[in-house]
Amino acid sequence: MVTVAYLGPPGTFSESAVRRLSPAPEAAVPVRSIPEALDAVRDGTTGAALVPLENSLEGSVPVTLDNLLGGPALRVVGEVVLPVTFVLAGGMPIESVRTVASHPHALAQCRGFLRAKLPSASTVEVLSTAAAAQAVLDGAADAAVCAPIAAEQLGVPVLADNIGDRPDTATRFVLVAPPGTAPPAPTGNDVTSLAVYIAHDRVGALLSVLTELSVRGVNLTRIESRPTGERLGRYVFLLDCAGHVAEPRMGEALLGLRRVCAEVRFLGSYPRDSDDPPVAAPQGLRDADLDAAALWLRGLREGTAL
Repeated sequence: MVTVAYLGPPGTFSESAVRRLSPAPEAAVPVRSIPEALDAVRDGTTGAALVPLENSLEGSVPVTLDNLLGGPALRVVGEVVLPVTFVLAGGMPIESVRTVASHPHALAQCRGFLRAKLPSASTVEVLSTAAAAQAVLDGAADAAVCAPIAAEQLGVPVLADNIGDRPDTATRFVLVAPPGTAPPAPTGNDVTSLAVYIAHDRVGALLSVLTELSVRGVNLTRIESRPTGERLGRYVFLLDCAGHVAEPRMGEALLGLRRVCAEVRFLGSYPRDSDDPPVAAPQGLRDADLDAAALWLRGLREGTAL
């Protein structure tokens, strides 16, 4: 049984995401921070880590990106997209609530509900939504904005369900394995994540990166820049591309990127956690088209084709 480190304490959305992967409670190992979760994989304390990468409202999680780029290379082997659903939990009728505890981000995402239903209540900021539920038990707050799992585990009654202002909010977590782990087999609906360092002394360096993907029909689903820490104006670009390293189009794109970039870090190829079908490659750039062209070229070289 592979143990999976996650950002604790128990009762957070991170634990809910881990349970999607590993139903055995003893396989989930809460840690104090995202860097600690990734370091646990690097030093072999756990077999994997599940860490948040981006949120549909808040954007990317910089600490996760920076720690994936720094230190020994880790390998992303999976993802979990978790709907973010908040509840109001407390031990008294909702009309009696005067103080509400939660993490600042959770309070911000439930601002509309709190303004409409609890306009006179004051808010208490705590370190996590799980800590908010504990604050209710400790008498430090009348109610908590928390994940359903926290209310369930601590036995705090739910006063209102689905109180988030944006019901379609989701957080994307990535499953990170030790360096050198082989990518999972392609499924036909995969993501390849890369970190590319462009040549800053060349005009059009970023355009050349995008061109290597576009001319091979590789769909770019996410691009983001992060400072390298060298000096102002030095950035690394993080790319998510539809496809798998084992597929011909993605393989050719990686070869092209390796030629035009200062450095390419392969973060992983892994199945998408989505039922949406991938965007189809255009005519002439499908894997079958590339295979047919390669067969024709081999025939020319061997004298067996016209």
